This record gives sequence, C-alpha cells and structure tokens, in this order.
Amino acid sequence: MVKFYESSFNYEYPFPAVSLAYFLRYPNPYAKHVLSTDVIDRHFEPDSQRLYTTRLHLKRSKLPPAVLKLMPKGFLGSNSDTGQSYILEKSIVDAREGWMTTETKNLEWTGVLSVIEKQCYKRPSISSAEADSSGHDIETTKLGTTEVTTSTTFVSRFGQSGLRAGRRRAAVVPPGNEAAADTADDDPPKKGFLSSWSTSSLQRTIEIVGMRRTRDALLKSKDGMNVVLGRLRSGGLVEVLEGMRRDREAMYGPDGPWKRVWKHGNIIEDDE
Repeated sequence: MVKFYESSFNYEYPFPAVSLAYFLRYPNPYAKHVLSTDVIDRHFEPDSQRLYTTRLHLKRSKLPPAVLKLMPKGFLGSNSDTGQSYILEKSIVDAREGWMTTETKNLEWTGVLSVIEKQCYKRPSISSAEADSSGHDIETTKLGTTEVTTSTTFVSRFGQSGLRAGRRRAAVVPPGNEAAADTADDDPPKKGFLSSWSTSSLQRTIEIVGMRRTRDALLKSKDGMNVVLGRLRSGGLVEVLEGMRRDREAMYGPDGPWKRVWKHGNIIEDDE
C-alpha cells in the first residue's frame, strides 16, 4: 500500500534567505523534539555551482499511539521505548539557477511505515532587470518570494514479510510431497494477532495515521522556518545565531542536552 500527500505554499522571502534558513532551522520554538543535527557529507561542485549536503537528525519521536495499538506485543523490540529516531536528509542547492531540492526519510520503524518527504524550493522566474535591481543578497529579505512544493510518500510493509514467506513455501514443494502440501493447505488457519484484520487494512490504517501526523508536522515546520526568516530579516545572521542559542537554552538549559543525558546515565558526577 502506498499513499501520497502533496502541498504547495510560498515564503515571503527571496530564495537565498530561505535556503540559508533551511540549514539553520534547528533549533527553533516549533522543533523542540530535534535533539541534534550532524553533517555527514558536504561538497560543492564549481562547474554546476551546486552544493550537496547529507545530514542526520536525531529527534525525540515515537510511533503514534494509534499505530502502536495495531502492533503485536514485542514486534518492535526495544525500539518503541527509546523515544528517539534518526532522520536522513539529503539536499542539493543550485545557487546559479535558484532552486533547492531536499529529501528526508526515516531510518527507524521502516518495517512498519516508511515516510519519504521531497521538497523543492525555487525562486519565481524574473527578468534580468528585476534580478539586477534586487541583488538577491542573502540578508536582503524584504523583497521576493520563494515557492515551495512538498510531496510525501507513505509506504507500509507491515505483514508483507509473512506473506512473502508463505508464497515461498507454497512455491517450493519437493517431488512426491504433493499430498502433504495439500493436507497443509486444508488445515484451518491459525488464529493469531488481529485475525479479523486483513494485511491491506492494517497497512491502510497505518498510512492514514502517518499522513495525518505528517500534515501537522509540515505546519509546524513552516512556522519554525518563518521564525528563522524573521530573525534573519530583523538582525541578519547574528540574530539567527543568537536566537538559536536562546532556543537551545530554553529547551535544554545552559548546559545543553548532552550533559543532562550524561548525568542521567551516571557517566559524569553531578556538580556539587
């Protein structure tokens, strides 16, 4: 089963400001669940004027309770209790043509639900005279807009492994054992977890829950970007970095998130 969600909107800021804010959007008041962001790879191609970046985000996240209720006990192991998940993000920025594409996908619980979000940011087509007058300075955010289109794909493979295993067993019948295979087919199906539910119904329900959650997350993501863009407009990069510091202290205290984790795990001693 596969479901799609699409949306489009505009930021009332030019493309250079929006593309910069994208890489500086964590932390912000609407993303308190983001614990850390690490750059795995980044390189710039001079010929194409494109910047390629791969980042890994660690977020405080759990499967929605509505989805957990559908899972058999112990199906997720200890992953359902960690409260953290990794998100892989890949992006390409074309400074010459004025567009940016991003792709994010979850690395946890992919056997239950895979969510792949693709976004395209681009500046509207303008004449050369308008481009010369605006200048497209990164910190000049009072003119221009940026168009954003988002497409999200939800794929639930829950239950498919069992179906594939059944097909493989049915396809491989040793010579002379046809009668045994017929007897096995005549056996009544074993009653198990949610026996009244079909696999497709479970997958569809999981995808619908994921779609609703992603729709709400997109609204918060837009609000968080607007906070960063507003700081960029009012005080440039200095205000953006200062705002990030304030948000980090508001969420984790002056010591940051990791000292609290170390203390909780007794890795370092509490201050006297």
